[in-house]
Amino acid sequence: MGMTEEWRLGPRIEVRDLFAREHEETMALLRDLGAEEWQRPTGCPGWRVRDIAAHVLGDHLNRLARSRDRHPDGPRPRSGEPFPRFIDRLNEEWVATTRAWSPRMLVDLLGHVGPRIVEYWRTVDPDALGEPVTWAGPDPAPVWLDAARDLTEYWTHQQQIRDATGRPGFTQPEVVHPVLDTFLRALPHTLRDVPAPEGTRLLFTVTGPEGGHWSCEYRDGGWMVDRGGVRDPEATIELDADTTWRLCTRGITPEEATRRSREHGDARLTATALTVLSIIR
Repeated sequence: MGMTEEWRLGPRIEVRDLFAREHEETMALLRDLGAEEWQRPTGCPGWRVRDIAAHVLGDHLNRLARSRDRHPDGPRPRSGEPFPRFIDRLNEEWVATTRAWSPRMLVDLLGHVGPRIVEYWRTVDPDALGEPVTWAGPDPAPVWLDAARDLTEYWTHQQQIRDATGRPGFTQPEVVHPVLDTFLRALPHTLRDVPAPEGTRLLFTVTGPEGGHWSCEYRDGGWMVDRGGVRDPEATIELDADTTWRLCTRGITPEEATRRSREHGDARLTATALTVLSIIR
């Protein structure tokens, strides 16, 4: 995806002012956890609450070293190692190392590093080209999408901790809408192997105050995504917000999302769109 192809990802999503709020909510959540709650299993197979907190800390440190400090000696995939497997290996190695650390240590470190993440994202040029957001395509992506990707990851991990400890979600519409807006930028990449006549359109609707409409159109040999509705689409999908974010992060399977959805029109398009994945896997 070169400079001329960025339009396929849709208009800019501005999330930089949300990092401070997300960090504050995460810290308040972690400080409220009891000793037993830190050990509860989560929706991430094999990971407890404390493992997710440690993973977020690792993400923060890697982001600062890689992007803020331009540190050249970061880890690389082994010869022949697929990128998703490389990421999984790094995550598991980090989490295993941090299991020797206490919850208090994790909270102290996150409290120190989190504000540096907030500060970093305020300094970037959102329209510059940055590193790939692989679930949206293999090539360099606009920095605004990279920032939005990071926010969605932190938000998702906070939700997983809330689920595991029986707490209500951090689901205010002004936060969840940009999260969903980011997740659904994966639709062109999801549909990439589905050719269609020029001008074919899919409408993806998320119900509720957090939701909205997103349209995908086949144009110039590929799919593009945009906010807003379209008239007479060839296919439509309707989901609620909770189902949508869980589908995009594989908290539920595409089959379960299909059972919860309302679909109309071209079944090939709707079935493929309901495999949308907005994480590295």
